Amino acid sequence: MSAVQHREQTTEIGKEGKYLTFALANEEYGLEILKVREIIGYIDVTAVPQTPSHVKGVINLRGQVIPVVDLRAKFGMATTEVTEETCIIVVEITQSGRKFNTGIVVDRVQEVLDIAGQNIEDAPQFGESVRTDFILGMGKVGDRVKILLDIDKVLGGSDMGVMSNLAGVQTADAEE
Repeated sequence: MSAVQHREQTTEIGKEGKYLTFALANEEYGLEILKVREIIGYIDVTAVPQTPSHVKGVINLRGQVIPVVDLRAKFGMATTEVTEETCIIVVEITQSGRKFNTGIVVDRVQEVLDIAGQNIEDAPQFGESVRTDFILGMGKVGDRVKILLDIDKVLGGSDMGVMSNLAGVQTADAEE
């Protein structure tokens, strides 16, 4: 076994665990269950001017203002009408040692799956022009593939300033 094969196997083992799976159009995604705070039915989002097009705005969830991102728009997919299955998944994001909650709009939530490390492969490489650093891995479940997301990286980068301003940046101390 080469050092590269060994390294890949050890990183995959570290990715095993429970994932909340959801759909956007015909694609299936998963995110680490420990990042999920709650799942709510779609509620009206208050638009905030001067934000990127994939930032839908904010919601008031039990007195806490939470920014909401349309994951379809973030991934460059066509947006669609809200249906009875449309949900907002509230996730905890960590950036620069700070934690705050963000909502992501998905077409429908599917199930929680326990995916073993040997069923998770590294993200495919499409060349330097295509970013895949936000993909934790590709989860093989039966004959289907779930794209496992690193939600911190999906919502990271240039969005973080916008999101942290909208969220009022809650630190771990503020949640206690």
